[in-house]
Amino acid sequence: MARTDDAAYLRGSGSFHHILPLHRSSKPDVRNVTFSVASLADVDAITARIPAAGGTVVSGPQPLAEAGGGTAVVINDPQGRILRFVHGDARHLEALDRAHRDAPEHITHVVFNSTDVAVAQRFFEEALGFCLSDRTKIMAFMRCNNDHHSIALADSDANTLNHIAFVMPDLEAAMRGAGRMSDAGWPIEWGVGRHGPGNNVFSYFVGPDDFVIEYTADVLQVDDSYRTGGPSDWGWPARRFDQWGVSKPLSDRIKQAQKKIRFIEQ
Repeated sequence: MARTDDAAYLRGSGSFHHILPLHRSSKPDVRNVTFSVASLADVDAITARIPAAGGTVVSGPQPLAEAGGGTAVVINDPQGRILRFVHGDARHLEALDRAHRDAPEHITHVVFNSTDVAVAQRFFEEALGFCLSDRTKIMAFMRCNNDHHSIALADSDANTLNHIAFVMPDLEAAMRGAGRMSDAGWPIEWGVGRHGPGNNVFSYFVGPDDFVIEYTADVLQVDDSYRTGGPSDWGWPARRFDQWGVSKPLSDRIKQAQKKIRFIEQ
């Protein structure tokens, strides 16, 4: 873990320098969501496409003056979210030891609430190169690599954060991690179960300041041959909330928390 007077940078069990920075603030909010980009050429290409797609370049590309470093472009999307795209950041050469085998590896997806999913979807496609994996009655699931989704856009009345998802090394780690969270006083608010779109195992928690996090594993891997599904492809029988039929419904607490975390204004 790296620290400054203002922030703590928390690593996962994988190679990223950190996966979650926590900054001092007078209220809970999201400063940005950061994406790892494969090359500087990709950073430049994203920067060039932002204005025409309805976004705004806030800064960069330029060196990132914080723990982990790298070269970054910072943007505002059309609905006010601050996104960063970073290449060349520092990485850990060694994985964490076995004592941390049930720790998250990295953030595998983020779900944004959106007042207009069509607008958000078009921006992620045209400016950022994402493509649609599945559309349910309430969400658009979008991918930028072989994971079924790295972003999901949820129909909502506000452009807020729905949740972030930490991927665990495997199903065993996901279950043990969920047990560790419960032991520490953070009960499961939804799950354990297996989702439809993405086929991933899940358990959800409401953390400090009502940030919603998901522990997940076994995320479906797809390629260009994957058939994009629509709302009619994703439905459950009455009183079922996951593929297995073992998950209870979302708690009232998580339903409220999924709506309240806002993004800072740039």
